[in-house]
Amino acid sequence: MKILVALKQVPDTETKIKVAADGRSLDPADVKWITSPYDEYALEEAIRTKEAKGAEVVALSVGGDSAKDVLKNALALGADSAVLLRGDGQGDAYAVAQIIAGYARDKGFDLILCGNKGLGGDNAAMGPMLAELLGVAQANVIVMLELGEGTFKAERETEGGSEIVAGNLPAVITAQKGLNEPRYASLKGIMAAKKKTIEEVDAVAATVGTQTIALALPPERPAGRKLEGDAVAQATALLQALKDEAKVF
Repeated sequence: MKILVALKQVPDTETKIKVAADGRSLDPADVKWITSPYDEYALEEAIRTKEAKGAEVVALSVGGDSAKDVLKNALALGADSAVLLRGDGQGDAYAVAQIIAGYARDKGFDLILCGNKGLGGDNAAMGPMLAELLGVAQANVIVMLELGEGTFKAERETEGGSEIVAGNLPAVITAQKGLNEPRYASLKGIMAAKKKTIEEVDAVAATVGTQTIALALPPERPAGRKLEGDAVAQATALLQALKDEAKVF
């Protein structure tokens, strides 16, 4: 079995974000970049499949030199090889899906795994678009995956419950929190990753479906205030504030 894992490089959730001078992108200065947490579940599932079935795991990311850190981490965790597709990995989901499809098509991948959404974009569109472009089956937001001889069965979350989806391989599967518990890289894995090279490929030309017109940080929240007096006075003041200031009713 041959598995491709698509990984996206995203800003750490603890990084203080700044808007770049163009007003349409993030200022990369002082940003700590990490693997999108949802993609970590996809990578872990691929490595577990490798350990159980002897699969070959290829890690892939779209981006520039900084995205190599994501791929080096994947190699340290257990991926067999890594590919950097040089292109805009932070842009339109449709364009990214085309770039990955352009690489993956005709390479014999039985399974393509990715997070159900990229942290920051959160549009949950790239995986389904990739499946459509490749003309293969798909299952999204999954929390359980079973692989058979050319088949898959997955459990996916729905509002108020879950459903079982089954189909034939090849397929694109997008992972959700709860699928597994991602591991940490071992010292042995980190040292082994240093000996591996990352294949670099120019991304295919892609059609951009959407463009960012403007990007702005949310306004700062006003400072809170403490209501004085006893419980009755506080309740009265709170009710008045909800009515006159918050306009709740």
